Formats: sequence, C-alpha cells, structure tokens
Amino acid sequence: MDLFGDLRRMNKRQLYYQVLNFAMIVSSALMIWKGLIVVTGSESPIVVVLSGSMEPAFHRGDLLFLTNFQEDPIRAGEIVVFKVEGRDIPIVHRVIKVHEKENGDIKFLTKGDNNEVDDRGLYKEGQNWLEKKDVVGRARGFLPYVGMVTIIMNDYPKFKYAVLAIMGAFVLLKRES
Repeated sequence: MDLFGDLRRMNKRQLYYQVLNFAMIVSSALMIWKGLIVVTGSESPIVVVLSGSMEPAFHRGDLLFLTNFQEDPIRAGEIVVFKVEGRDIPIVHRVIKVHEKENGDIKFLTKGDNNEVDDRGLYKEGQNWLEKKDVVGRARGFLPYVGMVTIIMNDYPKFKYAVLAIMGAFVLLKRES
C-alpha cells in the first residue's frame, strides 16, 4: 500500500476529482446538519450521552435525538439537554421541579436519574434554577451505544487519526480499481 506513490501517479484531473468528491461529501454532511437544526429547532439535534448519570434511562454512548420547540412547555419528568454558562459540554438530565411565575416565566431544576442530589452544584455559581434559554433540546428518541464511536475517538485521539487515514487510503485505492 504505497499511498503517496498512488497519489503521485494520479494525473491532475483525477486528483481534482478526488478533492471535489471529498468537498461534496463534507458540504452534504453540513447541509444535512443545518437542515436538522432547522427542522428540530435545536442547535444540536443529535448528542451523545457521555456519563452514566442518567442510567437506567440512558447509558454512556447512547445517541439522543433532540427537539427544542419554544412553544412546548417544559414539564417535570422530561429529559432535557442543557448548557451551563462556563461549561462547554451539554448535560443530559431529567427535570424534577418546574416553577411558573404569573408573568409566564418558567424556571426548573434538573437531576440525573443515577445521581443522589439535584444539579444545583453543576449550575453556575449563584444559579439555583435553569431557564428555557439554557435548554439545547429535549430527548425524543435514542439509539443505544451508537455514540461509543465518538467517545472512543475523543478518549483516544491517535485512534481517530488512524481511522481517518485508513478511510482515506481505502477511498483512494478503491477509485483506482
């Protein structure tokens, strides 16, 4: 498998064709992602469960499908994905209490099913409740353990690059045959 030799033997037209093919695949994936954002109303319509805090409902590596329609009220018992100021990674937990004020403002408290205490310790300092603006989406469905690939690639970055290199080599070699 002389990958670089194969690249050198390609004429310019074949190389341009490969680059355009790759660009089309990437742009198609981005268009699908943006389309999902519009259809679901969620900035991140698909997320991976990263911890065991929601077991037995969801396990580490489960892939969640989210929606975030603003007109739907948040109810106790719903599983929401939320972001906390100062943290990059969204959290998947269940709403345990909802407080609705007379003016229509809603505040709510969350907790992981497998956790002993509520999430106030996870919120930013001085924050005791979440608001609708903190919600990334609500779980509407899931595929068990499909997200383990993402977790493995994040935990072992060298593995990620090896998989990408193998896939790239496979595509280049497949085109020649």
